[in-house]
Amino acid sequence: MAAIKSIALVTRATRQAMLLARHVTPGWAKFHLAQAYLQEAMRQRPMQAGATAADAQAELQSLTAAEAQAAAEARRYEEEDQAYRAALARLRASLPPEIPIHELDRSQVPSYDFWNTLAVLVVGPDGLVANTAKYVGELPIVGVNPDPTRFDGVLLPYTVERAATAVRAVLEGTARWRAVTLAHVALNDGQEMLAFNDFYLGAASLVSSRYLLRAGGRTEQQSSSGLLVATGAGSTGWLSSVFNMAAGVARYCGQAVPERPAVRWEDHRLVWVAREPFVSRQSSAELVIGCLEQGEELVVESHMPTGGVIFSDGMEADALEFNSGSIARFSVAAQQARLVVP
Repeated sequence: MAAIKSIALVTRATRQAMLLARHVTPGWAKFHLAQAYLQEAMRQRPMQAGATAADAQAELQSLTAAEAQAAAEARRYEEEDQAYRAALARLRASLPPEIPIHELDRSQVPSYDFWNTLAVLVVGPDGLVANTAKYVGELPIVGVNPDPTRFDGVLLPYTVERAATAVRAVLEGTARWRAVTLAHVALNDGQEMLAFNDFYLGAASLVSSRYLLRAGGRTEQQSSSGLLVATGAGSTGWLSSVFNMAAGVARYCGQAVPERPAVRWEDHRLVWVAREPFVSRQSSAELVIGCLEQGEELVVESHMPTGGVIFSDGMEADALEFNSGSIARFSVAAQQARLVVP
């Protein structure tokens, strides 16, 4: 008998849920949060020998303010959690009852088999869409914003109330979607990885990333804070911070602010940049930025004995090792993500 098609519903743990996983009960979570704020307040206003009554009063006020700050932060965590849970409950109730729903936590997505899935619902934040898209092939993705007051929703075009309409359109074959180009990296040992927003290549810790870079027929030995390779979707994320820094330096030096490469989500084009490249007797900084068109490659050879990594979309836990002897080839992926849009 043929397996019944289903819908995958991707969620993630809230900050409150992560606190409870660490501290077991809400009471202990609040206590540890309060302790952190109180310790910081005491560090900033330590009582000195010979302190006056006024000093003691100021100290008390500081500790009281810290306790209030901790309580307010705890309330924010709880309100966030309640809003997310309520949104999920409304979403579940609105979905077509004839289609089975398989609910997945973000941590389960890389190992889940989507072969029998009709559509993938991703219930915010925006980064959850990026972390899901590279594992679902070309299945239609419906991004749902569970809390528009907290999430920007760039990749979450649907409210909870409108999500069922999008799902119905997918099932009926009338859905519209926007193609999103992905980035691809292949290592010489056969390992591969996709990125929705960007790749990071470099040292896992705050030490120099050493590698040999080949781009556009040129080769350069580099020592930097690592390489970023970004898609059009990722060009407004981590990559934009590099351009913000470059623009600030240019203004400080009285120079014109350089124009940023324009890359749309669907463009078969990537932008790469070396972060903070260092010039020395053994390293140069001539090849610091470039674009990769369809069919082109950026080739990087690791010169890091240990601690070299490549990861995508900020998921350090899923990093590939990139140590001496490893060669990485970055390119525009053949696969594109399909983000359902109104």
